Amino acid sequence: MSTAPKAERLLRASAALWYAVAVAGLWAFGAYIAALYGAGLAGGDLSRWNRVLPDGHGYVAGDMRGNLALGAHLATAFIVTLSGGLQLVPQIRARAPWLHRWNGRLFVAVAVVAATSGLFIALTRGAVAGTYMTVGNALNAALVLTFAAQAWRTARARAFVSHRRWALRLFVVINAVWFYRLGMMLWFAANQGPVGHTAAFDGPFDIFLAFAHVLLPLAILELYLAAGARGGARAKGAMAALLLVLSLATAMGVLLVAMGMWLPRL
Repeated sequence: MSTAPKAERLLRASAALWYAVAVAGLWAFGAYIAALYGAGLAGGDLSRWNRVLPDGHGYVAGDMRGNLALGAHLATAFIVTLSGGLQLVPQIRARAPWLHRWNGRLFVAVAVVAATSGLFIALTRGAVAGTYMTVGNALNAALVLTFAAQAWRTARARAFVSHRRWALRLFVVINAVWFYRLGMMLWFAANQGPVGHTAAFDGPFDIFLAFAHVLLPLAILELYLAAGARGGARAKGAMAALLLVLSLATAMGVLLVAMGMWLPRL
């Protein structure tokens, strides 16, 4: 029996495994956003927003535009973690296409608001994690807006193969801030400390991660798409092995972030 079908099945299974791990981690991130920031809004205690965000970047009395932009950014970040997790489930596309369509419209719209509000905050309130991170976030916002437009255009044109690719790219870049947290905690754990990190976020690792949290997951996605579309059995098998390693790394990263960053702040 040819190894090609086996490699194809292995690639799909490993991709599904990574996606399941990622969605669980993203929903945990969404729960953290709701518990920290949503609880502050619901309870009328907006100073709770400053528990994590540094001075001038959380709730600022008198800065209505900035506070509204921050609130919109936090709300859309919460929605993205939930909506994005549902949008790429093939069973939903097949059995509830109406849900896929409306959730997709919500996801694209919210992604645009998240990107523009985040960019507005970065440009008006300054860098939270250093100048390099601001540049990386601007790149991320540009990619989100580009991929959102392409996902919308191809869906309207019913070019579903192309639409799936743009939707996957949008899913990856809109969750870049989540990848940033995982990457940082995995690096610190592997090195038993903040090697290459400075308080000003201008260390060699800080500079690398400022761009890698956007471009590295996107590059891995492109490898996956290429392997699935044009790769032979060996390429598919190698990509499947990489996804299995990434599934383990993602699970470890989520656990480290939850224990080291999210739970202590609630």
